[in-house]
Amino acid sequence: LIRSVDPVEPRLAVPDATYLLARGPFREADERALLLEHCIDVVVSKNSGGEATYGKIAAARALGIEVVMIRRPALPDVPSAETVEALAAMVDHFLVSHFLGPAAERGV
Repeated sequence: LIRSVDPVEPRLAVPDATYLLARGPFREADERALLLEHCIDVVVSKNSGGEATYGKIAAARALGIEVVMIRRPALPDVPSAETVEALAAMVDHFLVSHFLGPAAERGV
């Protein structure tokens, strides 16, 4: 069973795969029924850190089903900004320091 929010294209090279389009969060009882209905013996899930996957993980554990969590990739070590204003200041600083030179900083 492959459940996703968006269609998986191209289809995975997994024999006898059933595709289910659905968006969580899902209740634990519903997840338990889905796992049993499809005879699931392992759950592979991304570690989104949210509550949307909690029902699936709790249901799998209650049924003794192995759970494999895929960790999010590490963010690249690059400058980032929390707000639009902070981003604008970063862009201004970058332009001055890389293209306009020290004269622009002095207002010349």
